[in-house]
Amino acid sequence: MKQSVKKGEEVVVISGSAKGSRGKVLAVFPAQERVIVEGVNIRKYRERKSQKNPEGGTVEREAPIHISNVMLAGRFDAKKTAKKA
Repeated sequence: MKQSVKKGEEVVVISGSAKGSRGKVLAVFPAQERVIVEGVNIRKYRERKSQKNPEGGTVEREAPIHISNVMLAGRFDAKKTAKKA
Protein backbone atom coordinates (compact mmCIF):
# COMPACT_ATOMS: atom_id res chain seq x y z
CA MET A 1 0.00 0.00 0.00
CA LYS A 2 1.34 3.44 -0.93
CA GLN A 3 1.95 5.61 2.13
CA SER A 4 0.64 9.16 1.76
CA VAL A 5 2.05 10.42 5.08
CA LYS A 6 5.72 11.05 5.85
CA LYS A 7 7.62 11.87 9.02
CA GLY A 8 7.49 15.59 9.88
CA GLU A 9 4.27 16.39 8.01
CA GLU A 10 1.28 17.97 9.75
CA VAL A 11 -1.83 15.79 9.84
CA VAL A 12 -5.40 15.93 11.16
CA VAL A 13 -7.06 12.96 12.86
CA ILE A 14 -10.30 12.29 10.96
CA SER A 15 -11.80 9.49 13.08
CA GLY A 16 -11.62 8.01 16.54
CA SER A 17 -11.57 9.55 19.99
CA ALA A 18 -9.02 12.21 18.94
CA LYS A 19 -11.03 13.36 15.91
CA GLY A 20 -10.12 16.90 14.84
CA SER A 21 -6.72 16.91 16.55
CA ARG A 22 -3.74 18.25 14.61
CA GLY A 23 -0.15 17.25 15.08
CA LYS A 24 3.17 16.49 13.48
CA VAL A 25 4.00 12.92 12.44
CA LEU A 26 6.80 11.62 14.68
CA ALA A 27 7.17 8.15 13.13
CA VAL A 28 5.69 6.01 10.36
CA PHE A 29 5.48 2.21 10.45
CA PRO A 30 4.58 1.13 6.89
CA ALA A 31 4.55 -2.62 7.62
CA GLN A 32 1.89 -2.18 10.33
CA GLU A 33 0.20 0.76 8.53
CA ARG A 34 0.47 2.93 11.64
CA VAL A 35 1.76 6.40 12.51
CA ILE A 36 2.65 8.21 15.72
CA VAL A 37 1.24 11.75 15.86
CA GLU A 38 2.51 14.33 18.34
CA GLY A 39 0.03 14.89 21.19
CA VAL A 40 -2.48 12.28 19.98
CA ASN A 41 -3.34 8.91 21.57
CA ILE A 42 -1.36 9.48 24.80
CA ARG A 43 -0.83 6.31 26.84
CA LYS A 44 0.90 5.64 30.16
CA TYR A 45 3.84 3.25 30.05
CA ARG A 46 5.67 1.82 33.06
CA GLU A 47 9.44 2.16 32.85
CA ARG A 48 12.04 0.24 34.80
CA LYS A 49 14.83 1.97 36.64
CA SER A 50 17.78 2.84 34.40
CA GLN A 51 20.64 5.30 34.21
CA LYS A 52 18.52 7.52 31.99
CA ASN A 53 15.53 7.33 34.36
CA PRO A 54 16.89 6.42 37.84
CA GLU A 55 13.50 6.50 39.58
CA GLY A 56 11.51 4.56 36.98
CA GLY A 57 7.76 5.01 37.23
CA THR A 58 5.11 5.90 34.67
CA VAL A 59 5.77 7.91 31.53
CA GLU A 60 3.17 9.32 29.14
CA ARG A 61 3.96 8.78 25.44
CA GLU A 62 2.13 8.78 22.14
CA ALA A 63 0.91 5.40 20.90
CA PRO A 64 0.54 4.57 17.19
CA ILE A 65 -2.78 4.99 15.37
CA HIS A 66 -3.87 3.52 12.04
CA ILE A 67 -2.80 5.50 9.01
CA SER A 68 -6.35 5.52 7.61
CA ASN A 69 -7.43 7.66 10.58
CA VAL A 70 -5.23 10.62 9.56
CA MET A 71 -5.22 13.04 6.63
CA LEU A 72 -2.67 15.63 5.57
CA ALA A 73 -3.59 19.02 7.06
CA GLY A 74 -3.38 20.84 3.72
CA ARG A 75 -5.69 18.35 2.06
CA PHE A 76 -8.09 18.50 5.03
CA ASP A 77 -8.25 22.32 4.89
CA ALA A 78 -8.79 22.30 1.12
CA LYS A 79 -11.61 19.80 1.47
CA LYS A 80 -13.19 21.84 4.26
CA THR A 81 -13.15 25.09 2.24
CA ALA A 82 -14.50 23.28 -0.84
CA LYS A 83 -17.56 22.15 1.14
CA LYS A 84 -18.29 25.72 2.28
CA ALA A 85 -18.16 27.15 -1.23
